[in-house]
Amino acid sequence: MTWDWQFVAKILPDLLAGLLVTIEATLLGSALAMALGLFFAFAQRAHIAPVRRAVRFFVEFIRRTPLLVQLYFLFYILPDVGIVLSPLSCGVLGLGLHYAAYTSEVYRAGIDNVTRGQWDAAKACNLSDWHTWSQIILPQAIPPMIPALANYFIAMFKETPILSVISLMELMGVARQEANIYYRYLEPISMVGLLFLAVSIPGIVLTRHLDRIFNSEPR
Repeated sequence: MTWDWQFVAKILPDLLAGLLVTIEATLLGSALAMALGLFFAFAQRAHIAPVRRAVRFFVEFIRRTPLLVQLYFLFYILPDVGIVLSPLSCGVLGLGLHYAAYTSEVYRAGIDNVTRGQWDAAKACNLSDWHTWSQIILPQAIPPMIPALANYFIAMFKETPILSVISLMELMGVARQEANIYYRYLEPISMVGLLFLAVSIPGIVLTRHLDRIFNSEPR
């Protein structure tokens, strides 16, 4: 088996198009996961016990079941009840919901890390709930969360190949299609690994830099 650079040049434009779909699904899924994760974290602090229990059950259910099962449910079962999603929409929703369950725990830990004195000071100043959260709690809670959230972003990017099972032609889906057409697997699969690596490395470097900034011990 030999490496064929001409074959690589032939399939590279299609692979790059698939990479764009991968990046799009990752960005949209991450935005959804960050927003829903914060909502879940707030909901688990609700004063209404049934709301807290329901959200906690949902989060644990998502965390304890495989992403593949969730994607199959969204793409193949929801149409039976009249809800039809495009492969991209289904992939974004699946990734967003799955990782929201994890980011909600990051948010929860960051919020719990804010000292009780900050809450008492906001109450003593007669601040509204909105001002307490937006001006006191979240500005202190979010910065230490950033490295962990960035790690989930990278993890989501690396997990996008699973979206090919719902016919989304992202990077891995395109590579498999090219490999099946030409009966050559070395170049497409190797290029997938190299492209994932090329995109992941800057993210990993940035995550480590953020970790040093926000989690370094004072000297």
